[in-house]
Amino acid sequence: MGLAAMPAYAVPLIPRTLNLRGRFKQGGYAIGQADPHTDVWVDGEWRTKASDIGSFFVGFDRDSPPQCLIELKGPVSGQYQKTICEIYPTSYDVQRIDGLPQNTVTPSDPALLERIAAEVALKNEAFAHREDADWFRDGFSWPLDIYRVSGTFGNQRILNGVPSRPHYGYDMAAPVGTPVHAPQTGRVVLAEPDLHFEGGLILIDHGQGVISMYLHLSQLFVTKGQLIPKGQLIGYVGAKGRATGPHLCWRLKWRDRALDPSLMASA
Repeated sequence: MGLAAMPAYAVPLIPRTLNLRGRFKQGGYAIGQADPHTDVWVDGEWRTKASDIGSFFVGFDRDSPPQCLIELKGPVSGQYQKTICEIYPTSYDVQRIDGLPQNTVTPSDPALLERIAAEVALKNEAFAHREDADWFRDGFSWPLDIYRVSGTFGNQRILNGVPSRPHYGYDMAAPVGTPVHAPQTGRVVLAEPDLHFEGGLILIDHGQGVISMYLHLSQLFVTKGQLIPKGQLIGYVGAKGRATGPHLCWRLKWRDRALDPSLMASA
């Protein structure tokens, strides 16, 4: 299946160079084609290297500025190309969620804070993984077959009356035990059954630091280091961690940028 198309009213100027395609909006992405192993610079900083067949990925953060400069610098071929992408702005709502356990909103117990710090280090190690692959190039399928959208990417959240960080996930409400499938081939870089905030958590690297996340799982069926194909069962929906009901919080990062995973999914 092809990549999802943007609505007609939300289509900014798409560059004609670098063979770019994708969703040119805040939280979106671009997939391009270059000579194999070409260095990819984004906004003046080296960010990644094209694959053996020349595919590369660039993500646009939730708060991306209106323009993004992409440059290709071929270490062997001498290729040099650049383009400026126009990034369409996204409107974010405010979402209020009450009834959460208070220790998942404003934790204060020293032992709990120590646990949280250890879990942050574990996640940061996984986010630093860089699989030399380009499985991302064919987009994603949806991880659940049937669900109700209960939260969208980027919304500002107020938790138990306390302003919190924006929501970086796409929430898919479904009963506990609903199968969760890998939306694309990838390497499992984290598989933890019971983290404080996330509950059961799986992170999958789809190449070049394109890492998808699956939160609040009740059961996990993969292990760290495992290479899994698109469509494989990876876990069951749950309500563990900071959650008021059963759902899958589906997230996506490219290096240090938070992206909307639903924009990668097929139409």
